[in-house]
This record gives sequence, structure tokens and C-alpha cells, in this order.
Amino acid sequence: MKEFFIEDDGIRLHAKLDMPETMQDESGKCPLVIVIHGFTGHMEERHIIAAAQTANAVGFAALRVEMYGHGKSGGRFEDHTLYKWVTNALAVVDYAKTLDFVSDLYLCGHSQGGLLTMLVGGMRADDFKAIIPLSPAWMIPDGARQGNLLGRSFDPDHVPDLLETDDLRLNGNYIRVAQTIHVEDEIERFRGPVLIVQGDKDEAVPLEYAQRAEKLYANAKLVIVPGDTHCFDYHLEAMTDAVKEFLMEMQR
Repeated sequence: MKEFFIEDDGIRLHAKLDMPETMQDESGKCPLVIVIHGFTGHMEERHIIAAAQTANAVGFAALRVEMYGHGKSGGRFEDHTLYKWVTNALAVVDYAKTLDFVSDLYLCGHSQGGLLTMLVGGMRADDFKAIIPLSPAWMIPDGARQGNLLGRSFDPDHVPDLLETDDLRLNGNYIRVAQTIHVEDEIERFRGPVLIVQGDKDEAVPLEYAQRAEKLYANAKLVIVPGDTHCFDYHLEAMTDAVKEFLMEMQR
């Protein structure tokens, strides 16, 4: 495992690169999966580690990265926005493309990281062989436009400068940015294979968003995990089995 930081316009993004035990071809190259956590998350969460380890187990390298205001990366949590996460992710893709061992590039993200995967997948469609949104929080832009995020209501036409819950503080710019995002545009741009995995008891993201995404993507498969939650607390192996099968199929 290699631990380091990726620079993005003065922000240091904490990263860990895990290589598979054996490379997939004689040239010493292998595919790389970029794995990104969700809102309030970090790279050491159980489901993030599981996704990365699954990639390693089938011969893929895994690059876990923490976004602005999360984990050991720079920036304050309350100042992060989806725009900042997008520019972070674009910088990570640029870094990954400099690695001479990479044969193909994949992007995987959970929750807000899943939403980010959908956005950046469309923006950099030529760079990714496939993308894997896990429990993608596509409802964030809708909630921002409707005036309801994190269980708090607000006037979407007069966004508060600060959104607070019992344990979280968010700058109003998070809402303002989210209001401008229309995920459908980036879904349309990505024509490659997509794997979406979500539990049918997800308490954070309505399953209907994943079902809608499956229909809108040109080439998507949705795996619904019965009885499981947003972070796959009860049937993590069902998520990893789906990811494993998908990655193995991509290499055949």
C-alpha cells in the first residue's frame, strides 16, 4: 500500500493506492479503480475498503481518495460543495492517467461519491471503461431545489448562509451549487457499462433514483440488495459479489 497526497489547486487530497498481488498481463499493467467515499465519509469505512479489496482480488489496482473537507484531505467539511468535489475528482483522474501501469480506468463511488461518479463519468466518458455508483445520492440536487436537505427545510429561493443540524454545519454554497446540477446531462454522455448497487432498505437515498438511473443509462445494470441499508451494513458480501462479477466480466 502506498499512501500519499494528490494536489488540486492548493488542496491536498489524501490517497492510498493498493496493488493486486499479481498483474494481469506480462507487460506489468492492470486496470485501476478509483474509489470515493460519501458525504461525511472517508476511505477507511468498511464498505469503501471492501470495494477496494474486491478490486484487488480480481487483479485490479485500487486508488482510494478522500475529497475536500473529508478524512485527512484539506478544506473544512462545512465549506465543501459538489463543485469542489468535481474538481477534486478531475484532478484525481488526471493523476491516475499518469500512472504507467494502468491499462484501463474505472470509477466507483458511494452515496455522494456515487453521485460524483455519475457526474465525472459523463464529463470524462472517454477515460473510463466503466463506472460503479454505489447507493448514489442522486436526490441531493432535487432536495436542494425543493428546499429539503439533511432533514431540514429551507426556502430554496432564499438559501440560508448556513444549514445546521444537531451535528453538522454546511455553508449555504453547498445548497446553491447543488441546485445547479442536473445529473441527467452526464448520464446521457456516458455510454459505457454501468453497475449500480443499492439496498432496498436504504434509509438515506430512495431506491427509485437508482431504478431511474438504470433506465436512463445506455448500458446499465442495477443490483438491488434485499434487506440492506445505505452502507450495506447487513449484506456487504452481496455488494462485493456484484462488483466482483462486474469487474471480472469487464475483463473477459
